[in-house]
Amino acid sequence: MANKRSSINMTPAEIDAYLEEQKVLNIASIGPTGHPHLVAMWYVVMDGKVTFWTFGKSQKIVNLRRNAKITGLIESGDTYEQLKGLELVGTARLIEDYDTVLAIGKAVGLKYNGEGAISDAALPFLEAQAKKRIGIQIEVESIVSWDHSKIGGGY
Repeated sequence: MANKRSSINMTPAEIDAYLEEQKVLNIASIGPTGHPHLVAMWYVVMDGKVTFWTFGKSQKIVNLRRNAKITGLIESGDTYEQLKGLELVGTARLIEDYDTVLAIGKAVGLKYNGEGAISDAALPFLEAQAKKRIGIQIEVESIVSWDHSKIGGGY
């Protein structure tokens, strides 16, 4: 009998498509007490890597400067047979180059708010935000995936 766990794994192409279509990335960093610090972030895929930006003084950045270990969770589904998700385990690469941070902000704005987010009128806001923010890319070391639709509601 085949391993049931392996029957719900996503293929690399399914993982790529899922990353592009989903909206919320929950990320966990290691807080100052050793407990997970868990927050939801908007993200994009840039250069094949899950990428987001956040304020440079945020707790997650403080945590990642101290310990770059990061885990991301993207999940969907309202019933058992619809459950899909990815756990991305790896290391955070902090990006502080202004132009790159601005490019991340533009990509996030476009994904979540459309063309208006990167219009000439909106650009000064993004430029001001980029001065206060840091980009993060997850250097993925392992991925766990699941797609319960592959097993037709049973397990």
